Amino acid sequence: MKSPDAPDLSRRRFIGQACCAAVGATGFLSSLASLRLIGAAANPAGQAIGPSATAGDYKALVCLFLQGGNDANNLIVPTDTATYAAYLAARTTLALPVAGVLPIAPRTSDGRSWGLHPSLAGIQGLFGSGQAALLANVGTLVQPTTLTQYKSGKTPLPPQLFSHSDQQVQWQSSVPDKVPTTGWGGRLADLVNAFNSNNQISMSVSLAGTNFFQVGKQVSQYAISPGGAVTFSGTTGGNNPLRYAAQKDLFAQGQGALFDAAFAGISSGAIANSDLVNTVLAGAPALATAFPNTSLGNQLKMVARLISTSAAFGLKRQVFFCQVGGYDLHAAQVDPANPLAGSHATLLTQLSQALTAFYAATVELGVASQVTAFTASDFGRTLSSNGDGSDHGWGNHQLVVGGAVKGGDIYGAMPVLTVNGPDDTGRGRWIPTTSVDEYSGTLATWFGVSGTDLPAVLPNISRFAHPNLGFLA
Repeated sequence: MKSPDAPDLSRRRFIGQACCAAVGATGFLSSLASLRLIGAAANPAGQAIGPSATAGDYKALVCLFLQGGNDANNLIVPTDTATYAAYLAARTTLALPVAGVLPIAPRTSDGRSWGLHPSLAGIQGLFGSGQAALLANVGTLVQPTTLTQYKSGKTPLPPQLFSHSDQQVQWQSSVPDKVPTTGWGGRLADLVNAFNSNNQISMSVSLAGTNFFQVGKQVSQYAISPGGAVTFSGTTGGNNPLRYAAQKDLFAQGQGALFDAAFAGISSGAIANSDLVNTVLAGAPALATAFPNTSLGNQLKMVARLISTSAAFGLKRQVFFCQVGGYDLHAAQVDPANPLAGSHATLLTQLSQALTAFYAATVELGVASQVTAFTASDFGRTLSSNGDGSDHGWGNHQLVVGGAVKGGDIYGAMPVLTVNGPDDTGRGRWIPTTSVDEYSGTLATWFGVSGTDLPAVLPNISRFAHPNLGFLA
C-alpha cells in the first residue's frame, strides 16, 4: 500500500495536470516550462565521489515541513510548578506528566524551566551537546502585532489564519500580505545559484514532490524519491532496456507539432536527469550511519546521499525540502491510558530519530557545520484541549539542528501559558513573537545572503527588528 506521505509523481499525472492548466498549445508549452522538475542533463565524467569531494565552502539548508500543524505545546513542556499548573489546567487530557518529560537546561532563562516530549530523546542529546536549538513562538505576521492591536481589528493580519492551505503557502513563501508567486526557498536559490558555476542538476531538490517553498523564477525544483531519481515505470532504470532505448530514440526525433516537441523535450530531459542521478548515486560509497525506516528517515537518508555526491553534480549550495504528514491531530493525539504515547508521540519519535541520524550522517561526511536542518509547520495548535486533541492555532515552536547551530538554548520569547493571557487570541492561540521572516532571515544569512540582498529573499524583513536571531554561527 502506498504511504499517505508518498508524493504521486507519475508522469501521466504530471502531464495530465499540465494539460488541464494549459490554454492551447502555447499555454501548454509555457506550463511545462514553469512546472518542469528538471535541471541540466550533462554528465559529470571523472568526478570523485565521497566525503573528501564535498567543497569546503559547500552549504545546504534542509527544510522539514511537519504538515498539518505540529502541537509544539507538547514538544516543549513547562516543568516549574506554577507554569506547569497553568499548562495542566488548559491541556487537561493532553497534558504530559511532568515526571515523564525530558529536562533541558537552556543557556539563557526567562525564569521558567522546560523539558522536551519524551519521544525526543535524540533531540535532547543534540540540544545538550550544542547542535540543536529551539525557536519559540514563530509564526506568520504581516508586521509585529500585540494583543491590543489584534483585538482592535485595525492591524493587518495574515489572511485565513487557521486555514491549512493558506498558512502552508504563507509559511513557505514568507509573503502573507499579497498573493505570492514564489517561495522564499526559491527566491533564495535564484539569488545564490551563482555559487554553482557548473551544476549538473538543480540546486533545489524536493523529497516530497512539488512544493511552494522551492518555487523560484530562475531555479526549478527537482523532485526525487527516497529510493532514487523518479523514472518512467516499467521502462527506465533497467526494467526493460530495449523498450527504454526505443523510447529515448523516439523522444530524440524531430517533432513538428508544438505539443509533441514540448512533450518530447521535457520527457527526454527527465530521462537524462534520472540516468545521471541514479548513476552518480550508484557510484557513491554507502553511508555507515543507520537511518530509521520511516517516511522522514528515508527522505533524510537520500538527502545525505545527495550531499555526499554534491561535488559530482557541481553544487556548492543546495536547498532540500522534506515533508511528513499526520500532524493535524484533532483527535487521538494521546493515548487516554498513557499520555506519553499516542499519535503525536509516534510522529515526534520519527522526527527525533530521523534528525538525529541525519546529523550523525553529516558528521560522517565531514560537513556537519555546513548543513543546517530546520522544521516548519502550518501553524501551532490550541493550548486548550478539545477533549481528544487540539485545534488550529497560530504561533509555534521550531527546531534547528546542525554543526553551525549555537545550540543548547531557546531563541525568542516563550508565551505566557495561560488561556486568555497576554499572548492569547483565544483558547491558547499564541500571537507570534518571532516572525517567519526573522526565522528565515537568519537561515538565509548563514547560507550566504548579505544584508543588502536579504529583501530580495524576504520582501517584508525590514518590518521586523531582528533579521538575524543569532542561532547560527
